[in-house]
Amino acid sequence: MIDLPFDPALLQKAVTALSSRLAMLSAECSTLAAERDAAIAQRDAAIQENDKLLVILSQYKRTIFGPRSETLDPGQLSLFTITAQAAGPAANDDVTGGRLPDGAEGRGKRLARRNRGKLPEHLPRIDVVIDIESHICPCCGERLHKIGETVKEAFDVVPMQYRVKRIVRPRYGCRGCRQGVLQAAAPAQAVEGGMVTEALLAHIAVMKYGYQLPLYRQEQMFAAQGVALDRQTLASWMGRVAWWLRPLHALLRDTVISYPRLFADETPLPVLDPGRGRTKVCQFWAIATDDRPWGGPAPPAVVYVFAEDRKAIRAKQLFGDYQGILQVDGYAAYKGLIKNGGRLVQLAFCFAHARRKFWDVHVATKSPIAAEALQRIAMFYAIEDRIRGLPAAQRSAVRQTETRPLIEHLKPWLEARLLEVSKKSGLGKAIRYTLNHWEGLTRFIDDGRIEIDNNTVERTIKPIGLGKKNYLFAGSEGGAETWAILASIINSAKLQDIDPRHYLTDVLERIVSGRTKINQLHTLLPWTWKAERDGLETKLAA
Repeated sequence: MIDLPFDPALLQKAVTALSSRLAMLSAECSTLAAERDAAIAQRDAAIQENDKLLVILSQYKRTIFGPRSETLDPGQLSLFTITAQAAGPAANDDVTGGRLPDGAEGRGKRLARRNRGKLPEHLPRIDVVIDIESHICPCCGERLHKIGETVKEAFDVVPMQYRVKRIVRPRYGCRGCRQGVLQAAAPAQAVEGGMVTEALLAHIAVMKYGYQLPLYRQEQMFAAQGVALDRQTLASWMGRVAWWLRPLHALLRDTVISYPRLFADETPLPVLDPGRGRTKVCQFWAIATDDRPWGGPAPPAVVYVFAEDRKAIRAKQLFGDYQGILQVDGYAAYKGLIKNGGRLVQLAFCFAHARRKFWDVHVATKSPIAAEALQRIAMFYAIEDRIRGLPAAQRSAVRQTETRPLIEHLKPWLEARLLEVSKKSGLGKAIRYTLNHWEGLTRFIDDGRIEIDNNTVERTIKPIGLGKKNYLFAGSEGGAETWAILASIINSAKLQDIDPRHYLTDVLERIVSGRTKINQLHTLLPWTWKAERDGLETKLAA
């Protein structure tokens, strides 16, 4: 063993080199840790962006190719029966002692309107008799006598036939005095000097604004019958019809807004801008009412109002003086109605909008949290299906005992889940939307007049959406006004389950002829017109 001499300088040099190396390694570790954290953050951001893009892509794919239904498997609801039971025995009982009021069961599902084995009684019958060739018995030669018959009904159609209505006004003169010629006055026409009746105008209007058949297709249908009518003529006729019906549209709007509970929504409307050679985006506002779910006084009706844009000032112009319950989506313009001393009493929001956000996330990412949120919300809707049609007081009582405990469990569950997910993700946005609108979303629990969602007006928006797909755009702001007027009156008539062509024809004839004065227009509102017609039919039947 060799005994080396101790060299303090050499030791110090080695220590210095080791310290330098350690510092270098520490710096490298810090750099790697920073790079790791940046990579993790970048990965998380990429995951969030990927989830966001998956949700958007899923929405587009479902809009173009997929079904629109958001129905859950009913069997999945059983997964959360424990949650309902945990709310206490009151969650499963109502004011009637553990069951719904008589007649409430089954009211949620609308009965299918089918004519299985029996066609409607009001349709005319035409008998076609198919008889045997000989009425002589082939066995004994005696004459056969009728002992019965077999009748089978088949749904038939007589193709539409256009005709010419000749208005004949005889002229009379006196051979005794020969002072002048007498002739009945010409009847008033909806289109002055035109060669079209109110019935045909009503037919064209209903086909376009009630059943979304564009004018160019109707032009082709006329051509198939040998009638040459260009689209510009048809469009000018519709403008004239709207001119006659403008006072009735204003009365319909004022009447609808007079009810204490309304639904409202808006949808973009492309309008051709000739100055720029392209379309500009305007808006249709839809205001609807329907108290049938709780037996209230307001009839089912909808009125559309054209606006140049979607600014908050439009909502104030429509609802600034309204006092009542307005059920809407989360658009900020509605929230502005209750700020700065607004007179609106209550805003109720739509659970269908909140549910749809979870549905989009569920379809795109198969998130178990979104799936559970959907199943919890489905339990609210199951209760609503069972109590639809009951009086408001009974609806409120059932909601207090059954829905409120489920609602009270949902909010803390959402708050806990929000801590587990990124706030920028689609799921985080869905949870925040629900929590931010919680007061308006849950207002229906305490008031039996309020619905759980805004689907009443959503259904009335669908004809406008289908019309936009078929027409592409309104030709002008005047054309958009015509669209709003005629669609309001026709779709309100359809909500009353009356033939809109028959209704609109009679309304036009009464207004154009002057039989119904301006102060009698209330008799032409769809529900009033229907009541008058039903009363007259009852008298005639008696």
